[in-house]
Amino acid sequence: MNGDLQGKVFLVTGATEGIGKAAAREFAKRGAEVVLVARNNEKGERVVAELKKATGNNDISLLVADMSSLADIKRVAAEFRASHTRLDVLVNNAGALFNKYQLSKDGLEMTFALNHMGYFGLTYSLLDLLKSTKGARVVSTSSLGHKIGKFELGRVAKREPGNAGWSAYGESKYANILFTRELARRLEGSGATANCFNPGFVNSTFGRDNGGFLKLAFSVVSPIFAQTPEKGADTLIWLATSPEAASHTGEYFSGRKVTKVVEPRRDDELAKALWELSEKLYNG
Repeated sequence: MNGDLQGKVFLVTGATEGIGKAAAREFAKRGAEVVLVARNNEKGERVVAELKKATGNNDISLLVADMSSLADIKRVAAEFRASHTRLDVLVNNAGALFNKYQLSKDGLEMTFALNHMGYFGLTYSLLDLLKSTKGARVVSTSSLGHKIGKFELGRVAKREPGNAGWSAYGESKYANILFTRELARRLEGSGATANCFNPGFVNSTFGRDNGGFLKLAFSVVSPIFAQTPEKGADTLIWLATSPEAASHTGEYFSGRKVTKVVEPRRDDELAKALWELSEKLYNG
Protein backbone atom coordinates (compact mmCIF):
# COMPACT_ATOMS: atom_id res chain seq x y z
CA MET A 1 0.00 0.00 0.00
CA ASN A 2 1.46 3.34 -1.12
CA GLY A 3 0.92 5.85 1.69
CA ASP A 4 0.94 9.21 -0.11
CA LEU A 5 -2.75 9.78 0.73
CA GLN A 6 -2.56 8.61 4.33
CA GLY A 7 -4.46 10.84 6.74
CA LYS A 8 -6.80 12.11 4.03
CA VAL A 9 -10.54 11.40 3.86
CA PHE A 10 -12.27 10.69 0.55
CA LEU A 11 -16.06 10.48 0.14
CA VAL A 12 -17.11 8.81 -3.13
CA THR A 13 -20.64 8.41 -4.49
CA GLY A 14 -21.48 5.84 -7.16
CA ALA A 15 -18.56 3.80 -5.84
CA THR A 16 -19.75 0.22 -6.40
CA GLU A 17 -19.36 0.17 -10.19
CA GLY A 18 -17.31 1.60 -13.03
CA ILE A 19 -15.07 4.62 -12.57
CA GLY A 20 -16.26 5.28 -9.01
CA LYS A 21 -15.11 1.85 -7.89
CA ALA A 22 -11.85 2.14 -9.84
CA ALA A 23 -11.10 5.50 -8.25
CA ALA A 24 -12.01 4.30 -4.74
CA ARG A 25 -9.64 1.35 -5.19
CA GLU A 26 -6.80 3.69 -6.17
CA PHE A 27 -7.44 6.06 -3.25
CA ALA A 28 -7.51 3.15 -0.80
CA LYS A 29 -4.37 1.62 -2.30
CA ARG A 30 -2.58 4.90 -1.64
CA GLY A 31 -3.56 4.93 2.02
CA ALA A 32 -6.59 7.24 2.16
CA GLU A 33 -9.61 6.66 4.36
CA VAL A 34 -12.35 6.00 1.82
CA VAL A 35 -16.07 6.30 2.54
CA LEU A 36 -18.28 4.83 -0.18
CA VAL A 37 -21.86 5.91 -0.79
CA ALA A 38 -24.03 3.21 -2.36
CA ARG A 39 -27.73 2.68 -2.90
CA ASN A 40 -27.71 -1.04 -2.10
CA ASN A 41 -26.37 -2.12 1.30
CA GLU A 42 -25.58 -5.72 0.32
CA LYS A 43 -23.68 -4.73 -2.80
CA GLY A 44 -21.96 -1.89 -0.98
CA GLU A 45 -20.70 -4.18 1.79
CA ARG A 46 -19.48 -6.64 -0.83
CA VAL A 47 -17.48 -3.91 -2.58
CA VAL A 48 -16.05 -2.67 0.73
CA ALA A 49 -14.80 -6.20 1.52
CA GLU A 50 -13.41 -6.56 -2.02
CA LEU A 51 -11.52 -3.27 -1.82
CA LYS A 52 -10.10 -4.03 1.61
CA LYS A 53 -8.75 -7.32 0.34
CA ALA A 54 -7.38 -5.83 -2.90
CA THR A 55 -5.66 -2.84 -1.28
CA GLY A 56 -4.68 -4.01 2.21
CA ASN A 57 -6.43 -0.92 3.56
CA ASN A 58 -9.04 -1.58 6.24
CA ASP A 59 -10.07 2.07 6.55
CA ILE A 60 -12.90 1.72 4.04
CA SER A 61 -16.53 2.13 5.07
CA LEU A 62 -20.02 2.41 3.63
CA LEU A 63 -22.91 4.85 3.81
CA VAL A 64 -26.19 3.79 2.20
CA ALA A 65 -28.34 6.32 0.38
CA ASP A 66 -30.52 6.83 -2.68
CA MET A 67 -28.86 9.91 -4.11
CA SER A 68 -32.03 10.94 -5.95
CA SER A 69 -33.78 11.42 -2.59
CA LEU A 70 -33.28 14.76 -0.82
CA ALA A 71 -34.02 13.16 2.56
CA ASP A 72 -31.40 10.46 1.95
CA ILE A 73 -28.82 13.03 0.87
CA LYS A 74 -29.38 15.05 4.05
CA ARG A 75 -29.24 11.90 6.19
CA VAL A 76 -26.02 10.57 4.65
CA ALA A 77 -24.38 13.99 5.03
CA ALA A 78 -25.36 14.00 8.70
CA GLU A 79 -24.00 10.47 9.15
CA PHE A 80 -20.71 11.48 7.59
CA ARG A 81 -20.50 14.55 9.83
CA ALA A 82 -21.14 12.45 12.92
CA SER A 83 -17.86 10.58 12.43
CA HIS A 84 -15.66 13.05 10.51
CA THR A 85 -14.27 16.51 11.13
CA ARG A 86 -12.54 16.84 7.76
CA LEU A 87 -13.22 16.06 4.10
CA ASP A 88 -10.24 16.23 1.77
CA VAL A 89 -11.92 15.04 -1.42
CA LEU A 90 -15.59 14.72 -2.33
CA VAL A 91 -16.20 12.76 -5.52
CA ASN A 92 -19.69 13.34 -6.96
CA ASN A 93 -20.08 10.41 -9.32
CA ALA A 94 -23.45 8.68 -8.81
CA GLY A 95 -25.54 9.09 -11.95
CA ALA A 96 -27.63 7.32 -14.54
CA LEU A 97 -29.50 7.59 -17.82
CA PHE A 98 -33.28 7.15 -17.49
CA ASN A 99 -34.86 6.38 -20.83
CA LYS A 100 -38.42 6.69 -19.50
CA TYR A 101 -39.80 9.78 -17.81
CA GLN A 102 -40.22 9.36 -14.06
CA LEU A 103 -40.30 11.53 -10.98
CA SER A 104 -38.22 11.18 -7.84
CA LYS A 105 -39.70 10.91 -4.34
CA ASP A 106 -39.52 14.70 -4.21
CA GLY A 107 -41.41 15.25 -7.47
CA LEU A 108 -38.31 16.11 -9.54
CA GLU A 109 -37.52 14.58 -12.91
CA MET A 110 -35.36 11.59 -12.01
CA THR A 111 -32.35 12.44 -14.19
CA PHE A 112 -32.10 15.93 -12.70
CA ALA A 113 -32.74 14.57 -9.20
CA LEU A 114 -29.91 12.03 -9.30
CA ASN A 115 -27.38 13.56 -11.69
CA HIS A 116 -27.57 17.13 -10.44
CA MET A 117 -29.37 17.39 -7.08
CA GLY A 118 -27.36 14.42 -5.76
CA TYR A 119 -24.17 16.38 -6.47
CA PHE A 120 -25.54 19.69 -5.26
CA GLY A 121 -27.18 18.43 -2.08
CA LEU A 122 -24.25 16.45 -0.72
CA THR A 123 -21.76 19.20 -1.52
CA TYR A 124 -24.05 21.89 -0.09
CA SER A 125 -24.51 19.94 3.14
CA LEU A 126 -20.76 19.44 3.58
CA LEU A 127 -19.61 22.85 2.34
CA ASP A 128 -18.26 24.04 5.68
CA LEU A 129 -16.22 20.84 6.12
CA LEU A 130 -14.71 21.33 2.67
CA LYS A 131 -13.88 24.96 3.41
CA SER A 132 -12.23 24.10 6.72
CA THR A 133 -10.10 21.24 5.32
CA LYS A 134 -6.84 22.56 3.90
CA GLY A 135 -6.59 21.95 0.15
CA ALA A 136 -9.95 20.17 -0.13
CA ARG A 137 -11.19 19.25 -3.59
CA VAL A 138 -14.57 18.50 -5.15
CA VAL A 139 -14.48 16.40 -8.32
CA SER A 140 -17.71 15.82 -10.23
CA THR A 141 -18.35 13.49 -13.14
CA SER A 142 -19.85 15.28 -16.13
CA SER A 143 -19.89 14.06 -19.73
CA LEU A 144 -19.41 14.97 -23.36
CA GLY A 145 -23.18 14.44 -23.39
CA HIS A 146 -23.56 17.95 -21.94
CA LYS A 147 -23.87 19.11 -25.56
CA ILE A 148 -27.18 17.26 -25.95
CA GLY A 149 -30.44 19.05 -25.17
CA LYS A 150 -31.44 22.64 -24.56
CA PHE A 151 -30.79 23.76 -21.01
CA GLU A 152 -33.74 25.86 -19.87
CA LEU A 153 -33.69 26.76 -16.19
CA GLY A 154 -37.47 27.09 -15.94
CA ARG A 155 -38.14 23.49 -16.93
CA VAL A 156 -34.99 21.51 -16.12
CA ALA A 157 -36.15 20.33 -12.66
CA LYS A 158 -39.39 18.67 -13.77
CA ARG A 159 -39.53 18.71 -17.58
CA GLU A 160 -42.64 17.65 -19.45
CA PRO A 161 -44.17 14.19 -18.94
CA GLY A 162 -42.72 11.77 -21.48
CA ASN A 163 -39.65 13.94 -22.01
CA ALA A 164 -36.54 12.25 -20.62
CA GLY A 165 -33.82 10.04 -22.12
CA TRP A 166 -30.74 11.51 -23.72
CA SER A 167 -31.87 15.13 -23.72
CA ALA A 168 -32.52 15.05 -19.95
CA TYR A 169 -29.20 13.29 -19.44
CA GLY A 170 -27.32 15.87 -21.50
CA GLU A 171 -28.90 18.76 -19.63
CA SER A 172 -28.05 17.18 -16.27
CA LYS A 173 -24.43 16.87 -17.37
CA TYR A 174 -24.43 20.52 -18.42
CA ALA A 175 -25.84 21.30 -14.97
CA ASN A 176 -22.77 19.58 -13.50
CA ILE A 177 -20.55 22.06 -15.36
CA LEU A 178 -22.59 25.06 -14.21
CA PHE A 179 -22.65 23.72 -10.65
CA THR A 180 -18.86 23.33 -10.68
CA ARG A 181 -18.43 26.87 -11.96
CA GLU A 182 -20.58 28.42 -9.21
CA LEU A 183 -19.18 26.13 -6.52
CA ALA A 184 -15.65 27.25 -7.38
CA ARG A 185 -16.77 30.86 -6.96
CA ARG A 186 -18.28 30.12 -3.56
CA LEU A 187 -15.11 28.33 -2.43
CA GLU A 188 -12.88 31.30 -3.27
CA GLY A 189 -10.59 32.25 -0.42
CA SER A 190 -10.92 28.87 1.34
CA GLY A 191 -8.19 27.07 -0.59
CA ALA A 192 -10.67 24.41 -1.72
CA THR A 193 -11.18 23.71 -5.43
CA ALA A 194 -13.96 22.31 -7.61
CA ASN A 195 -13.61 20.76 -11.06
CA CYS A 196 -15.57 18.37 -13.26
CA PHE A 197 -14.57 16.06 -16.08
CA ASN A 198 -15.62 13.89 -19.00
CA PRO A 199 -14.66 10.24 -18.40
CA GLY A 200 -15.32 9.20 -22.01
CA PHE A 201 -17.13 6.04 -23.09
CA VAL A 202 -16.56 3.51 -20.30
CA ASN A 203 -17.41 -0.18 -20.21
CA SER A 204 -19.70 -0.31 -17.17
CA THR A 205 -23.33 -1.00 -16.29
CA PHE A 206 -24.32 2.50 -17.43
CA GLY A 207 -27.64 2.54 -19.31
CA ARG A 208 -28.34 -1.14 -18.76
CA ASP A 209 -30.94 -0.67 -16.02
CA ASN A 210 -33.40 0.65 -18.60
CA GLY A 211 -34.03 -2.69 -20.27
CA GLY A 212 -35.17 -3.14 -23.86
CA PHE A 213 -33.15 -1.82 -26.79
CA LEU A 214 -31.03 0.53 -24.69
CA LYS A 215 -29.84 -2.29 -22.46
CA LEU A 216 -29.10 -4.46 -25.47
CA ALA A 217 -27.22 -1.65 -27.24
CA PHE A 218 -24.97 -0.90 -24.27
CA SER A 219 -24.42 -4.59 -23.54
CA VAL A 220 -23.23 -5.23 -27.09
CA VAL A 221 -21.35 -2.02 -27.85
CA SER A 222 -19.60 -1.34 -24.54
CA PRO A 223 -17.37 -4.45 -24.35
CA ILE A 224 -16.14 -3.81 -27.90
CA PHE A 225 -15.64 -0.05 -28.11
CA ALA A 226 -15.55 1.30 -24.54
CA GLN A 227 -12.47 1.89 -22.42
CA THR A 228 -11.92 0.22 -19.05
CA PRO A 229 -13.21 1.83 -15.84
CA GLU A 230 -9.57 2.32 -14.79
CA LYS A 231 -8.86 4.32 -17.94
CA GLY A 232 -12.09 6.31 -17.51
CA ALA A 233 -11.16 7.11 -13.90
CA ASP A 234 -7.73 8.48 -14.81
CA THR A 235 -8.76 12.16 -14.98
CA LEU A 236 -10.90 11.80 -11.85
CA ILE A 237 -7.95 10.43 -9.87
CA TRP A 238 -5.62 13.09 -11.30
CA LEU A 239 -8.02 15.89 -10.34
CA ALA A 240 -8.48 14.44 -6.85
CA THR A 241 -4.83 13.82 -5.99
CA SER A 242 -2.23 15.45 -8.23
CA PRO A 243 -0.31 18.60 -7.25
CA GLU A 244 -0.76 19.87 -10.83
CA ALA A 245 -4.55 19.84 -10.57
CA ALA A 246 -4.51 21.91 -7.37
CA SER A 247 -4.02 25.10 -9.38
CA HIS A 248 -7.27 24.64 -11.31
CA THR A 249 -10.80 25.39 -10.17
CA GLY A 250 -14.17 25.85 -11.84
CA GLU A 251 -13.06 23.98 -14.96
CA TYR A 252 -14.28 21.12 -17.14
CA PHE A 253 -11.59 18.58 -18.05
CA SER A 254 -11.19 15.86 -20.63
CA GLY A 255 -8.07 13.71 -20.69
CA ARG A 256 -6.43 15.78 -17.92
CA LYS A 257 -6.79 18.93 -20.02
CA VAL A 258 -9.05 21.93 -19.52
CA THR A 259 -11.68 21.75 -22.23
CA LYS A 260 -13.71 24.82 -23.00
CA VAL A 261 -17.43 24.25 -23.27
CA VAL A 262 -18.45 25.37 -26.77
CA GLU A 263 -21.95 26.59 -25.98
CA PRO A 264 -22.01 30.33 -25.22
CA ARG A 265 -24.63 29.75 -22.53
CA ARG A 266 -21.91 28.70 -20.11
CA ASP A 267 -21.82 31.87 -18.05
CA ASP A 268 -21.66 32.94 -14.45
CA GLU A 269 -25.18 34.31 -14.37
CA LEU A 270 -26.76 31.00 -15.38
CA ALA A 271 -24.52 29.09 -12.98
CA LYS A 272 -25.61 31.36 -10.12
CA ALA A 273 -29.29 31.01 -11.07
CA LEU A 274 -29.03 27.20 -11.13
CA TRP A 275 -27.40 27.24 -7.68
CA GLU A 276 -30.20 29.42 -6.30
CA LEU A 277 -32.87 27.14 -7.81
CA SER A 278 -31.13 24.06 -6.41
CA GLU A 279 -30.80 25.65 -2.98
CA LYS A 280 -34.51 26.45 -2.96
CA LEU A 281 -35.44 22.89 -3.98
CA TYR A 282 -33.06 21.35 -1.45
CA ASN A 283 -34.21 23.43 1.47
CA GLY A 284 -37.89 23.06 0.59
